[in-house]
Amino acid sequence: MEERGGRLALLVTAMELLPAILALIGVGLLAGFLAGLLGIGGGVVIVPLLSMVFESLGVAHERVLPLALGTSLATILLTSVSSARAHHLRGAVDWSALRRLVPGILLGAGAGSLVAPRIPVFALRLFFACFLVFVAVQMALPKKSGAKEAKALPLGGWILGGLAIGLVSSLVGIGGGTLTVPFMIFAGAAATVAVGTSAAAGFPIALASTVGYVVGGWKATDLPTWSLGFVHLPAFACIAASSFVVAPLGARLSHRLPVAVLRRLFALFIAMMAVKMFWGMVR
Repeated sequence: MEERGGRLALLVTAMELLPAILALIGVGLLAGFLAGLLGIGGGVVIVPLLSMVFESLGVAHERVLPLALGTSLATILLTSVSSARAHHLRGAVDWSALRRLVPGILLGAGAGSLVAPRIPVFALRLFFACFLVFVAVQMALPKKSGAKEAKALPLGGWILGGLAIGLVSSLVGIGGGTLTVPFMIFAGAAATVAVGTSAAAGFPIALASTVGYVVGGWKATDLPTWSLGFVHLPAFACIAASSFVVAPLGARLSHRLPVAVLRRLFALFIAMMAVKMFWGMVR
């Protein structure tokens, strides 16, 4: 315990914090740039990289992933508002569809965030690694357009869809774009509306999940200094600020670079992180 306490003291020593702060800023820069460039949520980047930072600082093994998940979802509280506003100004948010999704999203995200810290570490890491493989495949395949005909989904279908989106998103620390966009397209939305509505859905996902991770980790005693439950405030501040700055740069470059090639390169990057997580579990 004394050794672990000494290693956790790295988080409160100013000079020793500098490498961690730089690493966290780097995570935010990468996540924000890719979010703007490829239109993907930063969670698939933030969670594995943030896990590496926490591991290097000696955070207890069983706390690393819940802390990374909670912190990632907290950053989405800010980025989702900015993104949703931009899409709303272009008329690309279906607020009627979002209202039907929100009840299920709140229930699923809240439940998932409370359950995640109680899931065995191996099972949670396995689930996340499998999700990374899913994202990699999704990014490597060509983008699909909206359905030819809108599907008249009953209210129960929207609630179940929101429940699944919220639950999985809270377990993997994302704003739900990789799930909400396909669901909206299935429901008949055009691709641009699906993306815009997904961006707006990120806020209720992040809100319910962040509250759940704060409550779920409130009584945990072996967390780093300046943690609010399973949300690490310094990491949240570094990542949120740096990602906010570079996201517009990524968005501008998205109109000049071969995005199809970049999506495949990003898919390779995500697949490599999944392999690293699988390898770590095997070891």
